[in-house]
Amino acid sequence: MDWNLFFFINCVLLGVGLAMDAFSVSIANCMSHPHMSKSSIILMTGTYGLFQFLMPLTGWLCVRTIVHHFKQFQTVIPWIAFFLLLYIGLKMIWESIHEEEKQENTGKALSFGVLMVQGIATSIDALSTGFAIAQFPAEMALTASLIIAAVTFMICMGGAAIGKKLGTILARKAPILGGIILIGIGLEILAGSLFP
Repeated sequence: MDWNLFFFINCVLLGVGLAMDAFSVSIANCMSHPHMSKSSIILMTGTYGLFQFLMPLTGWLCVRTIVHHFKQFQTVIPWIAFFLLLYIGLKMIWESIHEEEKQENTGKALSFGVLMVQGIATSIDALSTGFAIAQFPAEMALTASLIIAAVTFMICMGGAAIGKKLGTILARKAPILGGIILIGIGLEILAGSLFP
């Protein structure tokens, strides 16, 4: 594989495809927290970008070292993503229905734990990208992962802006809709693996 324009175009397109789950979650999060501060949004989108950087490299490393184990694990990846997103989505809906005084205007960031779970859930399918970049030498795999991360960050910033706008319009119903979106993303990931 050579350093050429097609390499960079392919990496950008791969980044766009892999970023769609994180983009949707960014919308859902900012719908639920329409007054989220700019620093919290950057932390959220940066976390998603970081996981989209780490997962393809992890997949690349697995392909190069323990490929037979990784192939067996690959069938479990969609189930893990589904259950993580189902948990977060149901939690958002439950809290929205049962908390009478939800602090909507605090600009409070997502908790560290929720952010980590979302980062894993939205990027775990990127582990399989290790197969797509398996033929790359280390420096090209690193570059591809950096491009994927940068594309994810930019797309998620756009998703956050959309979510803030919708969250302001929808007000109290936004967390319920955000939870439903997360569950829908989980179902889509699972259905995509069961019915390719």
